[in-house]
Amino acid sequence: MSRLGPIITGGIVGTLAALLVTWGNPGNMGICVACFTRDIAGALGLHHAAVVQYLRPEIAGFILGSFFAALVYKEYLPRTGSSPLIRFFLGFFAMIGALVFLGCPWRAYLRLAGGDWNAIPGTLGLITGIVIGIMFLWNGYSLGRSYEVKKGAGYVMPVIAVVLMVLLIVAPEFGKGGTAGPVFFSEKGPGAMYAPVAIALAVGLLVGWLAQRSRFCTVGAIRDLVMLRDPHLFNGVVAFIIMAFVTNYALGQFNPGFEGQPVAHTDHLWNFMGMVLAGLAFTLAGGCPGRQFIMSGEGDGDSAIFTIGMLVGAGFAHNFSLASSPAGPGAFGPAATVIGIVFCLAVGFLMREKLD
Repeated sequence: MSRLGPIITGGIVGTLAALLVTWGNPGNMGICVACFTRDIAGALGLHHAAVVQYLRPEIAGFILGSFFAALVYKEYLPRTGSSPLIRFFLGFFAMIGALVFLGCPWRAYLRLAGGDWNAIPGTLGLITGIVIGIMFLWNGYSLGRSYEVKKGAGYVMPVIAVVLMVLLIVAPEFGKGGTAGPVFFSEKGPGAMYAPVAIALAVGLLVGWLAQRSRFCTVGAIRDLVMLRDPHLFNGVVAFIIMAFVTNYALGQFNPGFEGQPVAHTDHLWNFMGMVLAGLAFTLAGGCPGRQFIMSGEGDGDSAIFTIGMLVGAGFAHNFSLASSPAGPGAFGPAATVIGIVFCLAVGFLMREKLD
């Protein structure tokens, strides 16, 4: 919670994200909240893209680390009721935009730190989407207040996190490597690349704890810098990028260029537009995907609804050819991106309150 909190968190997360690639995660994808949610959706059978199916322990760690931190520091506060259906669809379309780009804001910065210049238009699109969202915030946009609920309501996401870990560990008994399910695992592609479970879970727990304490948020950082001229969170993003770059360089993982980058495409227009949609949706929902999972762990039911929207959006993205691949945008990805932007703009206009 100190002024150095986001810097410490950003530096540690950037370092660990680069190390996770060395330990087995896909290139420039040491931590990608959108991609990891997409992999979980595949593992649960919500889509059948065989190369992106794995129950990522990092996500469970985010939720549980935040949950434990909130309990220890007496910040566990179950609440919900702030336009849940709208939040669901904001999560849905945020995921569509992220998968058109092939990464969340965290991965956009990690791709830059790894030398993937295709992330430049994506990052510019992210900033553009956030600025559009800020325009609505300046004009009275609000999804309404949330309400405190019973303590047990906040246990749902931590319990889900535990269930995901149990499914990951016992999955061989359910047909690992087969097609029967109910849990599916990639045998090739990004879904088959992962760090050891214990390491990935430990990193997730640490990141969840630190991010809960420091309020680390890659979208809120830009929002606060523009709206409030407050660099508190933005300093954490800078530390995140610098330490990821330093670690990548030291480990020989820095590979500058546009071509041949891991899990990336070179269509600059839709790299940009995908992240315009993602940045706008994240801003209207109140935080980046990592922040949403962190808040769900501390009892925020509205953030939990947003993350469920992301999970469902990931299933739709792959089932209906919306997600991109290294070959370029999916057949219907551009159209879905435009529809998502229209939806977010409508939400921004319709959910404004009168300012005194």
